[in-house]
Amino acid sequence: MTTTFTPEVLNASCHCGAVAFTVQLSDGFNTVRRCNCSFCRMRGAVAVSAPLSGIRVIRGQDKLSEYRFNTGAAVHFFCSVCGIYTFHQRRSNSGQYGVNVACIENVSPFDFACVEVMDGVNHPRDGVSQGVVGYLRYEDVSNGKSGENVKTDKS
Repeated sequence: MTTTFTPEVLNASCHCGAVAFTVQLSDGFNTVRRCNCSFCRMRGAVAVSAPLSGIRVIRGQDKLSEYRFNTGAAVHFFCSVCGIYTFHQRRSNSGQYGVNVACIENVSPFDFACVEVMDGVNHPRDGVSQGVVGYLRYEDVSNGKSGENVKTDKS
């Protein structure tokens, strides 16, 4: 008997709720990462991967604004009301979205004890990327336990 993996449908929204969407992740929270390109450094979001078919905007399509820079290949979407980055179509893989984990219901970027930082300064599409160039670590000192609430595809 063959079983088919069907990704869980997660609810997500911007800070003010004007934009709401559902997302089906490519591989649970196993693809969580940051990027060190100029835009991602300033925006500071932790992202996770979803296929293009994995996002469905259920409210506020008219409130989504887009931003493109440099080559214009990556399309970054954000709420025009509260300014929160929601998701973007990746330059490194145009068949994927990067989704802001903070927009996903009951998920925080601080749920991940260690997040890989990808080399976006030397972009993979330019053939010069080093892949993972570092790690962003979070330790909750309020309870003295590191990574206690780490998200996985089983969370």
